[in-house]
Amino acid sequence: MSKQILLLSGPNLDQLGTRSPEIYGTQTLSEHVARFSDGAKSHGYNVRHLQSNFEGDLIEAVHAARTDCAAIVINAGAFTHTSWALTDALAMFDGVKIELHISNPAAREPFRHVDTLAGVVNGTIAGFGQTSYDLALDAVVRLLGK
Repeated sequence: MSKQILLLSGPNLDQLGTRSPEIYGTQTLSEHVARFSDGAKSHGYNVRHLQSNFEGDLIEAVHAARTDCAAIVINAGAFTHTSWALTDALAMFDGVKIELHISNPAAREPFRHVDTLAGVVNGTIAGFGQTSYDLALDAVVRLLGK
């Protein structure tokens, strides 16, 4: 089994730390990725991270992960609510898939209540701030350990 996890970050997540800190906190994406990667390493996993503001880049990364990743953890940002193409790509990935959100979309604007990814992932972790990344890693490790 592959010991690699793909961590995907969607649009505007490159602005974490300064974008709406009252919602997303003050940690940067780099800080989230470093903590996630360090945690994964302690369990024997390597992390490949991609952040993109372009839907096609994320889809291509999911396609590529089919050959060398055991799991995908995805914070698709606004694509969560709109991207059936990303949903289709994730449906083709046979490994563990965890969706995460720093905020709780269900407690926010009505358009954020739609989740196109929910039906193709193992589970969704949302609303726990920076801890969402830690919980997503824990879910991956537990599911891969079964």
